[in-house]
Amino acid sequence: MVWGLLEKGRGPERVLAEKGVRDENPLWTPLFPYPKILFPPPHELPEIGPHRLDAGSLGMDKLAQMAIISEDDFRHTSNSTYRTASSSLQADQEALLEKLLDCPPPSLQRPEDRYNGTYIIFFSLGIGSLLPWNFFVTAQEYWIFKLSNCSSPATGEEPKDSDILNYFESYLAVASTVPSVLCLALNFLLVNRVPVRVRVLASLTIMLAIFMVMTVLVKVDTSSWTHSFFTITIVCMVILSGTSTIFNSSVFGMTGSFPMRNSQALISGGAMGGTLSAVASLVDLAVASDVTDSTLAFFLTADIFLALCIGLYLLLPRLDYARYYMKPVWPTVFSGEEQLPQDTPSPISVAPGSSDPQTPPLGPILKKTTGLGFCIVYLFFITSLIFPAICTNIESLSRGSGSPWSTKFFVPLTTFLLYNFADLCGRQITAWIQVPGPRSKALPGLALLRTGLVPLFVFCNYQPRRHLRTVLFQSDVYPVLLTSLLGLSNGYLSTLALIYGPKIVPRELAEATGVVMTFYVCLGLVLGSACSALLVHLI
Repeated sequence: MVWGLLEKGRGPERVLAEKGVRDENPLWTPLFPYPKILFPPPHELPEIGPHRLDAGSLGMDKLAQMAIISEDDFRHTSNSTYRTASSSLQADQEALLEKLLDCPPPSLQRPEDRYNGTYIIFFSLGIGSLLPWNFFVTAQEYWIFKLSNCSSPATGEEPKDSDILNYFESYLAVASTVPSVLCLALNFLLVNRVPVRVRVLASLTIMLAIFMVMTVLVKVDTSSWTHSFFTITIVCMVILSGTSTIFNSSVFGMTGSFPMRNSQALISGGAMGGTLSAVASLVDLAVASDVTDSTLAFFLTADIFLALCIGLYLLLPRLDYARYYMKPVWPTVFSGEEQLPQDTPSPISVAPGSSDPQTPPLGPILKKTTGLGFCIVYLFFITSLIFPAICTNIESLSRGSGSPWSTKFFVPLTTFLLYNFADLCGRQITAWIQVPGPRSKALPGLALLRTGLVPLFVFCNYQPRRHLRTVLFQSDVYPVLLTSLLGLSNGYLSTLALIYGPKIVPRELAEATGVVMTFYVCLGLVLGSACSALLVHLI
């Protein structure tokens, strides 16, 4: 059942229309372009007694049936939408509406997110989506130790498996990128075939199983079967990357049916996962004496957090607020023009003429999200072009002094920790500030403006330099400021584009749109990583 709020002055319909975002206000729902609801004059109402008028005694089903009228009877001004009628009739209708809003029936009340429980769960799922992955790819010392065939101290000879060791990061990149793209396509096809609950729980369970295997292998002597250990590691990375992609895109697609703050919570949680990983690496550098002990602690932490994510996801449908937005939808035909209110259960879309009602219509999604998709691709292209390929090779100008700051801690602090923390701050700011809007030209303009960061990083103290030997910024302050700006702008602008995407399409396409938005992120990262190798050779 649909509620309508027709008010004089600057109504919320106009505010949301100006921003180009579907309604999320828990007190009302915009009705246009749907049939307009107007309450009938008093003499047409059923007899309910002279002293009390409320929604329960009136009978909402009968009222709704009486209240649906044609849009042709309405007039529009810049601030309101109304029907031509006498002032007394309008007064009676507004009075009736106010009384109904004072005590709406339970079926129309939207639950509150008590104690921010849903927000916290999505934030935790965001951490769980990237924290294990970050632990896996940042354990560089551990992989060197394992793949150098040196369970005992090195003898000074070149390891037998130097090829595996030298190109391990390249193998890891291929093993993570290719499955991500394939699983994104697979997840898009599974959106209407496999329930999101099955996809999320299955992917989390597989990720937990993979990390348990890797945790057991930490303390196992693999010096006699290094090649087999390398094969197991790459296979685990392929499975972990694919399942992680399905998990991330499925949960992000699910948040498309929730208010935007929940999508923001999930994205901010991912940045928190990166920050925690950077902090753990710093602690490892400072206090750890045995690389296997620190890696064991990292992998055990990942195991615990993945198990926690499974429990939190199972808890989610038990919350009234989450259950309200997770209502099932029913099949219908999508023409590409209609948009249903976010807060009402809506049907699964089928593209016109499509022979497969289970496949979401890709064309309308791409058409709606082209502008935002460009912003996302370009934002992550610039970010991955600079981070980490350029950032990690910027050295302190006082490196010759031999101080721990300039040698041991400069890159972990100024690159990994600072970037991830700035990225987290940028994403968290979107919880309170959401400008520019999804239709604004300022958003792609700001994305393009970040191109200027590339030459600024290049002219810091990047080493080694073979072609561009000029270092313009003769201070360690500059890479600190630039990295902060890189992370802050990436976090803020990319989060805006990502949370807008599922809100500018009908609710029944929100989950599929979330998968498409994740593909934009993947595309930007792949293009940036490929071009970063070229940029490094140019320097």
